[in-house]
Amino acid sequence: MDADGRRTGSSYIWGVLALLAVGVMIAYADRSSIASAIADKGFTQHFALTSVERGWIGSAFFWSYAAACIPAGWVVDRYGVKIPYAICFALWCLATAAAGVMTIFIGLVIMRLMVGATEAAVMPASYRWIRLHIPERHVGTAIAIFVMGNQMGTALGAPLAAWLIVAYDWRAMFVITGLAGLVWLVPWSLFVKGDMPQKSEMAAAKARAASVPFRNIIRSPVVWGGIIVNFCYSYFNFYCMTWMPSYLVEQRGLSLFNSGLYTFFSFAGIAVVNVLAGWAADRIIARGGDPVRTRKAFVVCGFIGATTVLFGAYSTSLDAALFWNIFSLSCLGLATANNMALIKVTLIPAPAIGLVVGVQHVAAGLSGGTAASLSGWLLHVGGNYELPLQVIVVVLVIGAAANVILLQPKWSPKVEGVVSVDKFEPITVAHNSENDGQLSGCQIRH
Repeated sequence: MDADGRRTGSSYIWGVLALLAVGVMIAYADRSSIASAIADKGFTQHFALTSVERGWIGSAFFWSYAAACIPAGWVVDRYGVKIPYAICFALWCLATAAAGVMTIFIGLVIMRLMVGATEAAVMPASYRWIRLHIPERHVGTAIAIFVMGNQMGTALGAPLAAWLIVAYDWRAMFVITGLAGLVWLVPWSLFVKGDMPQKSEMAAAKARAASVPFRNIIRSPVVWGGIIVNFCYSYFNFYCMTWMPSYLVEQRGLSLFNSGLYTFFSFAGIAVVNVLAGWAADRIIARGGDPVRTRKAFVVCGFIGATTVLFGAYSTSLDAALFWNIFSLSCLGLATANNMALIKVTLIPAPAIGLVVGVQHVAAGLSGGTAASLSGWLLHVGGNYELPLQVIVVVLVIGAAANVILLQPKWSPKVEGVVSVDKFEPITVAHNSENDGQLSGCQIRH
């Protein structure tokens, strides 16, 4: 059954999950296209960009994204996933395409701000849907499949954008990648069940959403732990999304096309490891392992493994530098699905999932903006990419420590009027003879 008691088969649930994964893949392909653009000499010469200004263009998306995350989470908690997501999806695709016809610097920045603001709905909407339909024993795999979408979006977006720039130019790249994404709206509109509350149900929907007041969210150490861990994870991820092609072209001497190819290998690596790690954690949990401890162990290993990016910075060999580039980001895949499962599903009550994810993704947006702009400034100051990579290592160590210390079930946001239980059970599974293992919505026990 879904959250409203309607029967939904597992084929429908995994079908919607696949659509969510494709949707976030398109989102990340759109947001990562700017990385290939700022590595293109024709683009930088057209706008007469300095390294600092390239950083600002790369970061514009993230500042508006951060500002819009909490309002987006508030909306999906009250008005459902399907319609708000569809509206935002159409707007960000059109804004991406419009970037290709901009002729002045400020116009390009405005389009990137619009893409960021509208893509803010992706994570709250997607994780709310997952939270209400996927049981804990499958949540690692489900989130791994979903997150693989954003990683493959980046992996495919970078070489595709580079190829379009080489074959045509940066203008055509923005227009083509933006308009092509609109095709996704067809299956989303036809296949996904509407979940916007009817007028008679609106009061109850708002009451459910309000059962976890914002003060309970903002006071929760788990939420703050999620903010810190999300910031640290996203900092490295978004640095690679924004600056990796430029690093490979400017410091390692690769062509723009080959830089896109090696960016693909890096993000394909994190995508594959992410799925394997999510699946492995689920198997451990299914055999009786503690969900929180199991997932935290994967997160710490992933963060520590990702610090090997610094080896690449000091490598004199091109092959070694490329190896550590791919290896370090792939290691972060150990943390990806398990981190998202912890801070967005396992430790979060269902009525507030959209808002909590929105709050946490403010940190993701700020980390992206900081990574893009700070790295540009450090590149300007240091003259090479060693300083930006040193900062990444410090950030990753902080993230691992916050995961260990702050992500504890006793500090989850409290649902008012609900008696807490000893073991936090966010989702249950309904079994019956007709459809064994059918997934059900979240149940909060009184």
